[in-house]
Amino acid sequence: MKRNHNSSRIRFFSLISCLIILSLFCIHLVRASAMKKEDGKKAIVAGFFGTSYPTALKAITNIHQKIKQAFPSAEVRIAFTSDFIKDIWNRRSKDQSFLKEHKDIPEEIFQVKSPLATIADLQNQGYKTIIVQSTHVYEGEEFADLASCIDSLNSIKTVKEKNRPFKQLFLGRPLLGEKGIKHHYHNDLMNAARAVNDDIALAKERKAALVYMGHGNEFYSTGSYIELQKTLRKMYQDVPIYIGTVEGFPSLDDVVSELKRDKIKKVLLKPFMIVAGDHACNDMAGDEEDSWKKVLEAHSIAVETFLQGLGEMDSIANIFIEHIKEIAQDNTIDL
Repeated sequence: MKRNHNSSRIRFFSLISCLIILSLFCIHLVRASAMKKEDGKKAIVAGFFGTSYPTALKAITNIHQKIKQAFPSAEVRIAFTSDFIKDIWNRRSKDQSFLKEHKDIPEEIFQVKSPLATIADLQNQGYKTIIVQSTHVYEGEEFADLASCIDSLNSIKTVKEKNRPFKQLFLGRPLLGEKGIKHHYHNDLMNAARAVNDDIALAKERKAALVYMGHGNEFYSTGSYIELQKTLRKMYQDVPIYIGTVEGFPSLDDVVSELKRDKIKKVLLKPFMIVAGDHACNDMAGDEEDSWKKVLEAHSIAVETFLQGLGEMDSIANIFIEHIKEIAQDNTIDL
């Protein structure tokens, strides 16, 4: 009987040991699963230059909503690359009279941060895979600064690989593409040209030439606008199309020279910018003598302005969505 009693005790303790081991194993699996889930959190940051004009926000919110709809499992946030614009909205968040007059503006606009701060917030919240999608028009100064920020973050090295702040951090190319052989910018130019089909149709309906005002840059080549103009003219041969820039080449003077050479008497004037903000409302369509509208009218050209930012067009928003999809596909990211 004593021997049987000892055997029972042995079996009992063996069972307890097995249960303890099994419990520890289950705890390990739960922790591993939680860590894997945490490590799998993905986010998209839509990087805009920004705008201080409430009426121009529709372009930003449209792109933001379209990205959220396209990638429902990812966290999608807005960031402004312009500190000046960002600070305006942060100050407005404390202006009770402004808030009362603009109840329709999303809270995230008032609390908008820079791309660096937005990325830092996401990393602190456990997002290890982040795609920053530029919504800049071309590979100019603003895009270059954003790319430098992303490159710097990706240069962070840690002693242990697991302690790196990011698993994957990528930057999506701007509307008109960027240099490189992986995604030829010529295809991006073609896609952008197809996306503005409605603008060409409207100009044709108005029996007018189409003049785009781009932002441009004094320090970076604005050749993308020239190539886009050539692409548009080849694609839509029944409507005269001209592109000029606020900064750099081609300037308004260059556009005026071409219009006079081609004996154009009526134009549809529209910003080739993501938002129809300050430049569109003042530099393009303003009542000052040096606005594009007034200068063209001074040359006996009838002008109809069209204050719509590119971001208000779903066809343009879809291009940025495709750029995000291509990044995900290129880097085996499951969005």
